[in-house]
Amino acid sequence: MLFRLFALVLLAGVGWSQAMAAPNGAKLYARNCASCHGASGNGGIGVPLALPSFQAGISDDYLRKTIQLGRPGRVMPSFSSLSKDEIEALVRHVRSWSKVPAPVFSATRVKGDPKHGGKLFAQHCAACHGVNGEGAQGTGVTFSRPRDLPIMAPALHNPGFLAAASDGMIKATLMKGREGTPMVSFLKQGLKEKEINDIVSYVRSFETQPLAKSARLLETESPVIVRESPYNLQTTVERVKTAVTTHNFFYGRVQTLEYGMTEPAKENPKQVIVYFCNISLLNQALAVDPRVGMFLPCRITILEKPDGKVDIMSVNPKVLSRLFNNSELNQLCEDMKQSYTAIMEEATL
Repeated sequence: MLFRLFALVLLAGVGWSQAMAAPNGAKLYARNCASCHGASGNGGIGVPLALPSFQAGISDDYLRKTIQLGRPGRVMPSFSSLSKDEIEALVRHVRSWSKVPAPVFSATRVKGDPKHGGKLFAQHCAACHGVNGEGAQGTGVTFSRPRDLPIMAPALHNPGFLAAASDGMIKATLMKGREGTPMVSFLKQGLKEKEINDIVSYVRSFETQPLAKSARLLETESPVIVRESPYNLQTTVERVKTAVTTHNFFYGRVQTLEYGMTEPAKENPKQVIVYFCNISLLNQALAVDPRVGMFLPCRITILEKPDGKVDIMSVNPKVLSRLFNNSELNQLCEDMKQSYTAIMEEATL
């Protein structure tokens, strides 16, 4: 009897410790997702995850794969660093906003005529999803589009979407639409099920076509520009400040990477940021898309590594322009990339 009681207590303790160790979906969501999708899933830069028609139109598997893979070239990043249990906790939290069970779609490929589907796509889908399925310009409820649209047309020609969405899910979306969004029911628009199958087959054929430009960019462009300096940290900082002014920027300030995040005495003096700006470029960028302000003023980070070598680095503006999905920024960000590169190379000569 005593042994059985001990065993029950032990099992209860194991269950309790497992429960205590289980990832907290709400906390994970607040830390990783809320800034784009809203604290309660009402959307913003990202999709309104709590929208009833969205919840009713996507499977748990779609959510899992979207979290894991992201959308290359779009704003949605990959959270591949999260564990399987953490992703499951996130999925459960997102589903907590729904009053209906998660739908399950067939994994069987839809059979249709992709050639005919391409013609139908051009007529019924391209205006929102892009001629080549590259997705709508802009992101979420932001400055780049009217605020009365709660969702942007996703990039269908995207490896993340194509890996996450089954043919069954795509077909169901086309047949039912998404209430509360511009996505209408194609059945109600007069299309037959066979024609919808053709569109699904065309969308699936994107897997065999070259990637959309925004997704290809990350294959050719590093998100970070890095140069190794032949000088010590202080000399490198001074050379960056000089190079900044040479290239028509004005120098702002230098501060440690940890400034404001810890006590001043604990800041690491071997990790600093040089801030600089060009008012003309600043005004041009903000006029095109005010979201650029999140990454201003311009900055270059300088780090002294444990071996004493010094690296200077910056985010690649060309990649940022694709993340905003705003083609008007592309040339400006290309120019900015060239300026950043020139400054860093001059500083390390």
